[in-house]
Amino acid sequence: MTTIDIAAMPASEKLKLMEALWDSLCVSSEGDFESPAWHEQALKDAEQELAAGVATMVDWDQAKDHLRARKQA
Repeated sequence: MTTIDIAAMPASEKLKLMEALWDSLCVSSEGDFESPAWHEQALKDAEQELAAGVATMVDWDQAKDHLRARKQA
């Protein structure tokens, strides 16, 4: 698969591909992958927003549906 093939894919297929890639990375035992330093701060910010009641947790399927609906609007 090339980047041209990916560019020609509909958004729904790109999302499926992204999910498959992410799932593969999550179970990969290739070793030395580290998240960028800014991820830690983003996580801390999100945790603080949750603790303060500013943000709420949403089921991943609901979040995807919400994003897809926004995209279509």
